[in-house]
Amino acid sequence: MTELKPSKSARKRGYLALQKLGEELITLRQSELASLPLDESLLEAITEAQQIKAHGALRRQKQYIGKLMRHIDPEPLLIEIAKLRR
Repeated sequence: MTELKPSKSARKRGYLALQKLGEELITLRQSELASLPLDESLLEAITEAQQIKAHGALRRQKQYIGKLMRHIDPEPLLIEIAKLRR
């Protein structure tokens, strides 16, 4: 049997879901971000996005955050964000 790789569309949906999670992280306060298991480069990108006002630049920063999030396991983040939302 051969293993099927996810289709390009499925990969894109996954990347967009990670970017959406990144956008949710941008809305959190610094104290909330500090309690999350984020690596330094991702935390720095989120902090920078919170300071950006220009629409185009913010869109590019969100895409960059989504790209960084491809290299982490999003499950612990989802659990911690759910705890913060309660």
